[in-house]
Amino acid sequence: EARRQRRLLLVVVCVALLLDNMLYMVIVPIIPDYIATMRGGGATAGPSAPAGGNGSGGGNRSLLPARYPPATGGNEDVQIGVLFASKAILQLLVNPLSGTLIDRVGYETPLLAGLAVMFLSTTTFAFAENYATLFAARSLQGLGSAFADTAGIALIADRYPEEPARSRALGTALACISFGSLAAPPFGGVLYEFAGKRVPFLVLACVCLLDGLLLLALAPPGAAAARANMPVGTPIHRLMIDPYIAVVAGALATCNIPLAFLEPTIANWMKDSMGASEWEVGLTWLPAFFPHVLGVYVTVRLAAAYPHLQWFYGALGMAIIGASSCLVPACRNFGQVIVPLCGICFGIALVDTALLPTLAFLVDVRHVSVYGSVYAIADISYSVAYALGPIVAGQIVHTMGFAQLNLGMGLANVLYAPVLLLLRNVCQMKPSHSERNILLEEGPKGLYDTIKMEERKG
Repeated sequence: EARRQRRLLLVVVCVALLLDNMLYMVIVPIIPDYIATMRGGGATAGPSAPAGGNGSGGGNRSLLPARYPPATGGNEDVQIGVLFASKAILQLLVNPLSGTLIDRVGYETPLLAGLAVMFLSTTTFAFAENYATLFAARSLQGLGSAFADTAGIALIADRYPEEPARSRALGTALACISFGSLAAPPFGGVLYEFAGKRVPFLVLACVCLLDGLLLLALAPPGAAAARANMPVGTPIHRLMIDPYIAVVAGALATCNIPLAFLEPTIANWMKDSMGASEWEVGLTWLPAFFPHVLGVYVTVRLAAAYPHLQWFYGALGMAIIGASSCLVPACRNFGQVIVPLCGICFGIALVDTALLPTLAFLVDVRHVSVYGSVYAIADISYSVAYALGPIVAGQIVHTMGFAQLNLGMGLANVLYAPVLLLLRNVCQMKPSHSERNILLEEGPKGLYDTIKMEERKG
């Protein structure tokens, strides 16, 4: 029964992460035309529209994935960039609070609250009639994600305490994140074209509602009373100054910068440098889904066989990301550019799949086995990259050039990879030693701590 319940909870979390990333990307092919329609200007055309959104072919909306425009100084470009970044910015601000709250009240209630806010955000998107409402809906999504994403990943780490089951469960969640990001633009484009602007959001809202109801059935509010017997989590500020956790957080932020900065800029670069067509720009990122899933699978299998090399898998992933980023400006056609983008996504899968379980293990052996705050730190790392991307990337390309942007991102990843050597002895840490120290330093704070204290004395 317990195994069945945790599998169902894993499904709930995976659906929540899938929905969050689909809502994040579903507006990519929609938003320029959405904003233009609100202004009464009809379909947009020209450089201010994201590639794949509305091209020169008679103003017809492309059904292929699109990307954000660079910051060219136009008001619409700035508005779209701020709109995309607002989710990550609010998520960045709320995560310290959400992590602390999750540690205090448990995982299920914040996850349910996050799904409720995401449902409200998705519904607001469906009925938005002006830019201010769109901005409010996007910001609401960031608030919901700060609770749903952090609580969901922490819940997986809590319900799957043993390896390699924990790595497999987290790898499944990462695969859902990747699928949601890549499937959302064509999903949104098709429904927007043939069913209207509200339908994509209403479909996602219904799935979100069903996911919340399933979570409510699995973890009713009355079951939260068991939380009183759980340990008190380590405060987030203490986790942030833990050198091992800081190394992992820095790696997660650095490895996601190429993806976050290329998404807003690569479409215009492909058009200018190689004369790429709309369908080529739209399909640029779609093949990257398969190496991402392959990277998750390979890392899970390697971690099961050689768990003491988790740091090496992360360092290898960062080296692959760095080399792939440097190769992007050298590409001269659509087929060539797919190869380094697949390398970037493969490397990100290695880093994420290796280091997310490492965060949980570090909390187990150095702090208290409560995971809300530590995965809030991981979410902050992601949010830093995706908050800067839509706003900063275009300006960097404008002032320094696309090649310099990629070389800088690649160099940052290559230089950071050796830093993960600091994690090479993590697998040798003993949970009992750290847990005993914490209990002796802080004293028992509840039934759980008292029992553990008596076990240590015995």
